[in-house]
Amino acid sequence: MALSAAIILAAGEGTRIRSRTPKVLHTFAGKTFLQRVMASVGAQDPDTLAVVVHYQADRVAAAARSYNDQVEIVNQDDIPGTGRAVQCAMTQLAERGELSGPVLIAASDMPLLDAGTLHDLLGFHEASGNGATVLTTILDDPTGYGRIIRDREGNVLRIVEQKDANRSELAVQEVNTSVYVFEAAVLARSIAGLKSNNAQGEFYLTDALEMAKADGNVGAFAAPDPLTVEGVNDRVQLSELSKAYNRRICERWMRDGVTILDPATTWIEDDVQIARDATILPGSFLQGRTVIGEGAVVGPYTTLIDAVVDAGATVERSRVQGTHIGADATIGPWTYLRPGNELGTGTKAGAFVEMKNAHIGNGTKVPHLSYVGDADLGEHTNIGGGTITANYDGMHKHHTHIGSNVHIGAGNLFVAPVEVGDNVTSGAGSVIRHAVPDDAMVYSENTQHVVEGWKPAWER
Repeated sequence: MALSAAIILAAGEGTRIRSRTPKVLHTFAGKTFLQRVMASVGAQDPDTLAVVVHYQADRVAAAARSYNDQVEIVNQDDIPGTGRAVQCAMTQLAERGELSGPVLIAASDMPLLDAGTLHDLLGFHEASGNGATVLTTILDDPTGYGRIIRDREGNVLRIVEQKDANRSELAVQEVNTSVYVFEAAVLARSIAGLKSNNAQGEFYLTDALEMAKADGNVGAFAAPDPLTVEGVNDRVQLSELSKAYNRRICERWMRDGVTILDPATTWIEDDVQIARDATILPGSFLQGRTVIGEGAVVGPYTTLIDAVVDAGATVERSRVQGTHIGADATIGPWTYLRPGNELGTGTKAGAFVEMKNAHIGNGTKVPHLSYVGDADLGEHTNIGGGTITANYDGMHKHHTHIGSNVHIGAGNLFVAPVEVGDNVTSGAGSVIRHAVPDDAMVYSENTQHVVEGWKPAWER
């Protein structure tokens, strides 16, 4: 179905969420509300995608453009209400040319509004020949929502708000979701007659449905899954919806062959990929575009952000970001892998190890209490505990290269830039400032001084 325009309402402050951040820019499963709604609406391929902004308009507009650089930004004036937002949008869109065909209108505080539901809504609208169609859903407990009152033929008579409903209307379980499809001409005429004679002094878009009845039938399409159209008004609702959605994500992965011991403490974002027979232990957060290979074990208490964990690897009690961990590697516990690392097959980054921009060859081990930054380590090298690559001189980062089959003693300090060849052995406590050739032994001689009977001045 050809969609003339789509209008996303993102002008409100969202006062009940009590935040300096506009409600639409709060995150849900790794993406903002606005980003998620724009993606679902954009999937319907509208001729024009418009986002209406007002509260922190520049900030919301910048975010919208970052999600879709073709978006049309509409600034709502100081007159409040969803009806006013649509009036502003239609005025601006009309300046680009006459609208013809259906116009989709969606609120931006429904983070799970999905493309499939919108596709079905548009199909229903086209098949029914309605002048307007409202997306509804059926709730076991509709408290707080506007009720959909239909006639015997199923057409929408009106939307009754909770506070205005009588006993029989309160028993209705079908509620308004604030997503609509109007024929463009019907919408233009309907919003032209909106009035603000209500307690809030706002222009309500729901009033446009009453006016649209003069141009033909107003229908309703019930979304089959209430979760997809649930709105978020405060942080309690955000938490509850996040938990419900995350439980579904975990269940989907478990049915695909992934072991998740405790879904209640395992959080998985949308773009994560997990292979069969991987195991996710409690307290794990899988974020961004993380990919976990077959048979890998992640957790407990591990955060992966845009990380790749190959088959058979183990990552325990660690934070890993922007890092590729090779097959059968062992990471953790208490390991911090910052962005830019490449760890080969069978490698190890042990307890209290930090790495950044490090390339670790196959079979190389950094067991514990070490920092490896801006460095290349060859294959089958062992780094002694307490080793540091001193890569920063206060202004510039410098590179360290350590070859293959190298044995580094405990407490070594590599003052970059420095290069160590293959088959080298270093003594404990060495400070290595200069290049070391292949097949060498290197150590630093430090004179030990003992002053017997010494006490600090304040104890004498």
